[in-house]
Amino acid sequence: MHLSRFPRRGYVNIPTPIEFASNLTELLGGPQIYIKRDDLLPGAGGGNKTRKLDFCIADALQQGADTLITCGAVQSNHCRLTLGWAAKEGLRCRLVLEERVPGSYKPEASGNNFLFHLMGVDKVTVVPGGSNMGEAMEEAAENARKQGLKPYIIPGGASNPLGALGYVSCAMEMLGQLFEMKLDLDHVVVPSGSAGTHAGMLTGLWGANTGLPVSGVNVSRTKAEQEALVHGLTEKLADTLGLRSATPAEEVVCYDQYVGPGYSLPTDSMVEAVSILAKTEAILLDPVYSGKAMAGMIDLIRKGVFSKGQKILFLHTGGSPALYAYLDTFRHQGPAKA
Repeated sequence: MHLSRFPRRGYVNIPTPIEFASNLTELLGGPQIYIKRDDLLPGAGGGNKTRKLDFCIADALQQGADTLITCGAVQSNHCRLTLGWAAKEGLRCRLVLEERVPGSYKPEASGNNFLFHLMGVDKVTVVPGGSNMGEAMEEAAENARKQGLKPYIIPGGASNPLGALGYVSCAMEMLGQLFEMKLDLDHVVVPSGSAGTHAGMLTGLWGANTGLPVSGVNVSRTKAEQEALVHGLTEKLADTLGLRSATPAEEVVCYDQYVGPGYSLPTDSMVEAVSILAKTEAILLDPVYSGKAMAGMIDLIRKGVFSKGQKILFLHTGGSPALYAYLDTFRHQGPAKA
């Protein structure tokens, strides 16, 4: 796939490592578990959105923007990284935060809320859960224009075809690493939220004709809703890239059993997964995305969906700064268990 024709800023210069999680593999009794460490990507606190913003911010600068406007939940990792790269580029950044859980926005909170202010956010607008976020961002953009600014809107999660190119690129990067490692994977597991990461990875692997299956673990939405969202974005990506065919709908697989009571709300299985990874591999997951996705993968292993002889890769999308907004959730955890 000819990605070099799309402008990008070059935020990702070296591949993120693929690590064998030997202690986790032993604890669970197989399969062999590998972790693609996109939590180590550059940016303020790291995380998968850097790959997407690499393309989106390049487009913003080409259009002469001086202000980035984006949206997310009240502890949004995407908003943190958008703001961080805006600071690096000398741009203003305005955030529209959706209070998906009533009363959950606290300006004085730790985690990403603290980092928003530390990195000099230009303005934060909080809207109720269920708001039309596209309209809310357009209103923020219009206010910026009235002030003589040149805004550029980046959708939530940077999950449009342009941003999802970051994970088409990641799929190609990963295939090169697997070749060098002589590692023949059986499956890839990714968190599935705004869909750009999941759709980009699927499109990259499908376009390369790998036959490597990808499963998404939902952080919100039902299975049917999420699979439709991901598939729709793979179709747009195929058009953007000029592929002969998009990823077939049957290749889009999502698990919705691990969402719990709702987006960003803790579950026992998420807390267990975060604790296990910290205590076995010294790897920090986040409570919203990678924690619930890892909980899903662990449960699927325990249920025998992934067999002992297989080799599974988990995509770690980052987000650990959000842990510090969930201190009470983790204070009384016992030892990790298989």
